[in-house]
Amino acid sequence: MSLHSQRAIREAAYRSAYAADTPLLLAISGGLDSMTLLHVMVSVARERIAAVATFDHGSGEFASAAAAHVVDEARRLGLEAISGRLADGATRAGSLEAMWRAERYRFLRRAAGKLGARVTTAHTRDDQIETVLMREMRGSGARGLAGLAANSDVVRPFLDVQRSELESYASAQGVTWLEDPSNTSSRFFRNRVRADLLPALRRVDPGIDQSLLAIAGRAAAWRAELDAIVERIASRGTRRATTVVVAQSELAGYGHDSLRIVWGALAARAGLALDRRGTHRCATFTMQGPRGGSIPLSGGWILEARRGELVLHRQSDVAQLLPLPRRGALEWGRFRFSADRHPAADGTWNAMLPAGREAIVRGWLPGDRLAASAGQGARRVKRYLSDAGVVGSDRVNWPVVVVNDEVVWIPGVRRSDAATVRSGGPARHYVCERTLD
Repeated sequence: MSLHSQRAIREAAYRSAYAADTPLLLAISGGLDSMTLLHVMVSVARERIAAVATFDHGSGEFASAAAAHVVDEARRLGLEAISGRLADGATRAGSLEAMWRAERYRFLRRAAGKLGARVTTAHTRDDQIETVLMREMRGSGARGLAGLAANSDVVRPFLDVQRSELESYASAQGVTWLEDPSNTSSRFFRNRVRADLLPALRRVDPGIDQSLLAIAGRAAAWRAELDAIVERIASRGTRRATTVVVAQSELAGYGHDSLRIVWGALAARAGLALDRRGTHRCATFTMQGPRGGSIPLSGGWILEARRGELVLHRQSDVAQLLPLPRRGALEWGRFRFSADRHPAADGTWNAMLPAGREAIVRGWLPGDRLAASAGQGARRVKRYLSDAGVVGSDRVNWPVVVVNDEVVWIPGVRRSDAATVRSGGPARHYVCERTLD
């Protein structure tokens, strides 16, 4: 390998390491590309490395051996090593590759967050070409066609470096790596693209690589311009990790096609990748100018109209059941339940429950009825919520408190006699507060 090529690889790593606004969490799998990244970063920017992270996909002996190899090598180099493993029963909503990727990045981002670092990967020019072709085959729009060149929280120093150059560097520097046997399996889509489809396309069109990279470059530039527009729209509202709030007036005047594009970018800010059906539904809902109501989206997300705003957020897990504490406090969704506190001024936000019985907080369910209350017989929880003006996602995520399989308290709305009147027996006071409006 020429000295010029070695220097170019080191310079790419150096620029990325010192351009990043935080230290780096190196994502190392044990393969050629990532082990080269590890060694290059150690040689040019050791002080910028927060830690080395590796993830065992739980796919067999090789995956475990590769993770162990990374940990051993990181420690030999004097670096902190963090390892994770695919949890038993991990949710698989798509292909096996997609599930592995989602779980791996969840682990990496969590580790990076704890360290105040940015995830850094060894993706190469070859990876970008494969990614763009795969997304084109799947019918991705311009956002998807940007591929790995899109603005991201992930640092990718080698995106302009060919995989063959990294292999030459690794061989010249004595880097050791493990060859993943799954990389040659035709079971996986990317492997079929790499081994069969791309070589065939290159025989027909020798310039296919440059064409795909040019498409990605134009898509990335378009996406950056769109993100700047969306940043201005969203910055006038409020934003949390999984929520985007936009004033309806900010979207007035956009046509249906434009709204589909804008909603795709807005959803990405909240961590949601909308498909074509999702962007269509969001655009249609927006153009209706709704004063209230909501539409469900995939993955437990919801778009809700509320007081002149459109709120995109993930619904709480209304099926979660938790016992109320005997002392201290409990967080349930956007509600906090505190034991033995002085009652709140509004009586519906506090209750006095029998001390000898377990009280459970959960999301209300269709068919739930509140027990007898102030002369009113058992009545549907939904009716009480409607009468109290609890609508949209608030209604979906509203808790009830259950004792002996009977709903006795709808916090902030109504208490049953069982949560109000005591006959001299021991009782425990609870106060409920909304933690976020």
